[in-house]
Order: sequence, then structure tokens, then C-alpha cells
Amino acid sequence: MNIIKNNWTKEEIIAIYNKPMMDLLYEAATIHRTNHNPNVVQVSTLLSIKTGGCPEDCGYCPQAARYHADIETNDLMSVQQVKAQALRAKSSGSSRVCMGAAWRNVKDGPEFEQVLEMVRTINKLDMEVCCTLGMITENQARRLAEAGLYAYNHNLDSSEEYYKEVISTRGYEDRLETIANVRKTNVTVCSGGIIGMGESIEDRAGMLVALASLDPQPESVPINALVAVEGTPLENQKPVEIWDMLRMVATTRIVMPKTQVRLSAGRLQMTREGQAMCFFAGANSIFSGDKLLTTPNPNANDDIKMFELLGLIPQKPFIKKMQPQTVEAEDSVYQALGEKPRWTRPEHKIERNIEAAVTKK
Repeated sequence: MNIIKNNWTKEEIIAIYNKPMMDLLYEAATIHRTNHNPNVVQVSTLLSIKTGGCPEDCGYCPQAARYHADIETNDLMSVQQVKAQALRAKSSGSSRVCMGAAWRNVKDGPEFEQVLEMVRTINKLDMEVCCTLGMITENQARRLAEAGLYAYNHNLDSSEEYYKEVISTRGYEDRLETIANVRKTNVTVCSGGIIGMGESIEDRAGMLVALASLDPQPESVPINALVAVEGTPLENQKPVEIWDMLRMVATTRIVMPKTQVRLSAGRLQMTREGQAMCFFAGANSIFSGDKLLTTPNPNANDDIKMFELLGLIPQKPFIKKMQPQTVEAEDSVYQALGEKPRWTRPEHKIERNIEAAVTKK
């Protein structure tokens, strides 16, 4: 139960996923209790520091500029705005702030310098800092690490095969390369995916194979249930059933015993009973706050009540890994290189993405 296996096959993971539900939950819960305190759950806050206008065509995302989702866009927030949000999150019980920017990839320049200052500011509040900014180079990852970044999120989204049915503007290999660049620093890796996009069980297993094969395995894996947003190509997808979410959480826990499994998007559609079963099956992190980037999420007060009901304790920061030290900008060893990496732009077409881009709602 404590052995990390990096050579899972798709067939092995499918067999686990399809076990009788009670056997699956029992096995996952047993592994979870061996490796984690089952009554401790991390509370994180996801903050959209730059919303909308993204050039990508991710079929699930309302922030893509080409679609016609009704979201409120905003330019990059100021450092003071982010600090105020972080303090509010800390007072509500969050130990981690995750900052997301609707970028294809990080570009050296004033905006990235501003993000680095945000990282320094939040780390000094004794909170874990995570960023999801798109693809990054090794030098950019090292600059984030110097600023005090605790984790970098870059989701694989799905299997490599099904990824091509959802996104055409960037390649799967670029995601893996970004994770590899983060691994060259002391920053932890956060990478997971989304279920409910029309993928098969084989695709779900394929994503877990890709994640579990990373050595070391990601320190955290978000499991998202698609929140279908009007105006996006996936707007008509049916809501994910709790049984699918339970199977995905439990299977993730079994194949990645030490990883923090994050119960992410889609919680608003889950009952407290459903969420409790996910915690039993191995989920030990949630995102709290009214929004997950642009989609609705349970508010902090509802989560506090749920924690009280279930006897759960919010995880304190820096339990899994020591707090990184912040290096001030003037003392930084790593400087902007003005890099212009040639990230992949696949040429295949996704008809539903094209249709959603030209159809006004």
C-alpha cells in the first residue's frame, strides 16, 4: 500500500475502475488511511488573476476568446488586489492560493514580473502558492521557484488520444514538457484532468497512466467534473454522475497512494453525501469560494458547515513540504531571457469547436 508504481498499464487501471463499487471504495479507503490522515482535507482558493481572452480552443473553457460564453473578463489584477483576496481566503480557512491566468504560455515581460511579485507577496503571508499560467520554460519555472512558488498546475485534461478531440491549438507533449520543466526546480507538480467531456473509461484510464508514469508522481491531482458552460463546444454534455466521480477518485487514490487528490470543479452539483463518499474514497483537498475561475462553486460557509458535520479538519500549510524561501527581485539569480519557445500548434480540426466559434448564442 506504500509502494509507488510507475508502470501501471491501461488494462490494470480499467480493471480497478470497474471493480464492484464496495470493493473499490474499501480498497481506496484503506490505501488512503495508510498514507494520509482521513480526517484532514486541504482547503484551497482558486483566484482568476486574468480572465478571458485566451487564444486557445479548449472545448470545455468559457475563457477562450473564440467562443461566446457570457463571462466577465478582466486584465491582470494588481499585486494589492491579489493580496487582499489572499488574506480573505486565509481568514476563511484556506491554506493555499492558486492563481490562474488565461494565457497560452508565460511570456517574459512586465506581466510576468507582476505575477512573480504576487507569488512573493502570498508566500510571505505563510500560505502555499500555486500558479496555472499555461506552458512555461525551465528558466521561467526557476524564476517562479525563486519567488517562493509552492506548486505549479498544468493539467493533462484527458488521455493523449482523447485530448485531440477537445483541443487543437496545443499538443499533449507540450503539457508533459511543462511538467518536466517544473520538475527541474523544487516546485511541486499539480496535474489532473476533467471527466464528463464525452471520453470513454479507457480515456480516463489513459490519463491516469500518463500521470502515474511520471517519476515522481504529481504531488497533487485535481479531478474535475465538467461544468458545461453555454457558448462552449461542450455545452450540451450531460452532468457527471456521482458514481463516475467516486470511481475516478478511488482509482486515482489506488494508483497514486501518496498524491493529494483534489475534488475540484463540479462540487456544486454534488450533495454533501456524495462529497463525503469522495473523501472516504481518497479525496483530501477541495477548492473553496464562490467561483472556480469562472464557474460556480460552493461558498466557504457551506464548506465550513460540511467540515463540521463530517468532523473534517482543514490542513495547515506546508505539511507535505517545507515552505520555500522567497528571493527578492533584486537578489534573483535568474533573470528574464526574452525567450520565444516554439510551442506546438497541431493542425487537426475539431468540428464542434469550429462550429461553437462561429455560432452566436
